[in-house]
Amino acid sequence: MSIQFDPKNSVFNLHTKDSSYQMQLDPLGHLLHLYYGRKLGDGSNFHLFPAADHGFSPDYYATQNERGVCSPDVLPQEYPAANRGDFRVTAARVNNAQGACGAEFFYKTHTIQDGPYTLEGLPAAFGPDCQTLCILMQDSVLGLEVRLLYSVYEELGIITRAAVLCNLSDAALTLDQAASACLDLPFGEWDLIQFHGRHAMERQFERTRLGSDIRRVGSLRGASSHHHNPFVILCEPEATEDWGSCYGVMPVYSGNHCTDIEVDYNGSTRLVTGIHPDNFRWHLAPGEQFTTPQVLLCYTHEGLGDLSHRYHRFIRSALCRSTASQSSRVLINNWEATYFNFDQDKIYDIAQKAASLGVELMVLDDGWFGKRDSDTTGLGDWYVNTDKLKGGLAPLIDRIHGLGMQFGIWIEPEMVSIDSDLYRAHPDWALTLPGRDPIMGRSQLVLDMSREDVVDYLTDCFTRLLSENQIEYIKWDMNRNMADVYSHALPPERQGEVSHRYILGVYKLIDRLTSRFPQVLFEGCAGGGGRFDAGMLAYMPQIWCSDNTDAIERLSIQYGTSFGYPISAVGSHVSACPNHQTGRTVPLGTRGVVAMAGTFGYELDLNKLTRKEISQVRMQIARYKSYSELIRTGDYYRLNDPAQTRFWHGWEFVAADGSQALMNLVVVHTQGNPRPLHFQWKGLDPKATYKILRVDLQGQLLASVTDPAARRMVGLKYTGAQLMYAGLTMPQLYGDYPSAQILIRKMR
Repeated sequence: MSIQFDPKNSVFNLHTKDSSYQMQLDPLGHLLHLYYGRKLGDGSNFHLFPAADHGFSPDYYATQNERGVCSPDVLPQEYPAANRGDFRVTAARVNNAQGACGAEFFYKTHTIQDGPYTLEGLPAAFGPDCQTLCILMQDSVLGLEVRLLYSVYEELGIITRAAVLCNLSDAALTLDQAASACLDLPFGEWDLIQFHGRHAMERQFERTRLGSDIRRVGSLRGASSHHHNPFVILCEPEATEDWGSCYGVMPVYSGNHCTDIEVDYNGSTRLVTGIHPDNFRWHLAPGEQFTTPQVLLCYTHEGLGDLSHRYHRFIRSALCRSTASQSSRVLINNWEATYFNFDQDKIYDIAQKAASLGVELMVLDDGWFGKRDSDTTGLGDWYVNTDKLKGGLAPLIDRIHGLGMQFGIWIEPEMVSIDSDLYRAHPDWALTLPGRDPIMGRSQLVLDMSREDVVDYLTDCFTRLLSENQIEYIKWDMNRNMADVYSHALPPERQGEVSHRYILGVYKLIDRLTSRFPQVLFEGCAGGGGRFDAGMLAYMPQIWCSDNTDAIERLSIQYGTSFGYPISAVGSHVSACPNHQTGRTVPLGTRGVVAMAGTFGYELDLNKLTRKEISQVRMQIARYKSYSELIRTGDYYRLNDPAQTRFWHGWEFVAADGSQALMNLVVVHTQGNPRPLHFQWKGLDPKATYKILRVDLQGQLLASVTDPAARRMVGLKYTGAQLMYAGLTMPQLYGDYPSAQILIRKMR
């Protein structure tokens, strides 16, 4: 049993195979957090009860004639509420009908059941291999009930949390904050790892020591954002890739999010995560309930690499619901080759060349619908532009299928152009402020996805598109952030609900389409990686990682992404050079190596490549197909910290059974008279013997490499212990941004 309750000591024990999470009811019925960390074993109750607070904070127990026992301001609480004596960051802020703010939750009952919980309107982890604890708490003065939900995935090492707030009174309540979870760590010093960025430079790794202050990681852009990814890590200052205590906190949510981390005056650390409280105000009428997004918690004492492995496995096996095959479906996208300037013949020419090289999926990007010749018109008019595509999509799709390829298409459901039939018919369907000219972004407005009629319209549009055409892949984009957030369909007291209702509408639309068309592979996108989060991955098993396709820039973007999200989810392609975003030129071979740390494909016009480059593309595709299963399902290891080594990036894929491994390396700064490039493999069986099967240097086959030392590497045999502990020294790599791949396999 992964969940146990000790009635004698009023202690809840939640155990994964490597960690323990403990809570205790105090004498008044408050639910206190005791411990989360390395597994203590069955029957090991931590029994932490905080020392008395001798400051000026109010005391829960003062009315019980137990003066000075302890204040809520020092209690490690599971779900603290504002304005009842706890002055730290809070999980709930509730106002009654008289405008009085304050809530205090007391234990009522609990249940334990097999299987996961579900959340109304929100994505959540699934799978039978878990147990769920529901603790019912209540504020009898407000008539507010809180169900605290915990699912424990014992083997995967993940604990999920969520909360449901129910108004059982006969008067309306107002939620100014309703977080998903609070995690109190009474002891220890911690580093915060977060993943900040901007458009075309997402998820940049940043590690800082927590001080005696409040840190906030969040987004108010209507999406999880390019700027502050929802996923954060707390780790001990000495933690490395391979050692040390690490806590991962990953909201399963795609909208305005917020994680507050406070180190208080007693040195304890509190983390509260969930929907961003700014611009949030939820009117909770009698009988209504509010459901918070799920959060995935993970603890490991084996370092950042192990934390990543646990999240990668969990997302692949217990969060991604899509049954559409990802396999080794190498795609080509026409966007950087044509932008809006194409017709059926031009798309077919790109596809024909791609098919001859082994590409399996042709994706038609923006410009196929409405009157869409630039980004200023047509969004919302989801009918085929027959001026470009004579006879509609069907003739083009038939020609693509005739090449033995699948067909995919780009859509941007959540947006509308002012110059569109949809906006002229329904201007109230856009988010705009009354009496003000709307603020444009990328020449478009945001549709009000909180409206049922908008979601129904889009459901009809895309159901028709997918029913009438044999489409195997959808790229779902979102190309601006939300401003002028106001729904013309909601009353004044519910305008603070728009941003969250918007995301619920997005989830509803995606759920309808993915459920009706399970054979279609959906890929998420939001100006690149502006909505790369666990909420979207629950419906779409891959997300376009970034609009920045420069292979060297992609190294740091994909590095940061890898800490929480599996490589199978990372959309990564080879694009043209000089690169459209940076102007940089990188060898085609290296571009291929970097793109193989993802779903792999091409964003260029293959007809413009030289004969030598065409040959190299053909080899890249063949190589990726042979590696794809290892890349998609193997454990991913970061071989170095780029901030420390500076001149190279290295990563490795290892099969789950340790039978084979693929090392990848890119030199980002070529030096004169360089030091030897030496690295240690990870994740191998130390007692097994491995043979080097293949070495590709600078993206070329070894047969074209004249370096005798490189030639001698193929066929060499080493034990796993030698490769992991002594390491391997690479032959010298020359030129601009050279790269290497080495494949090894365990000998029987």
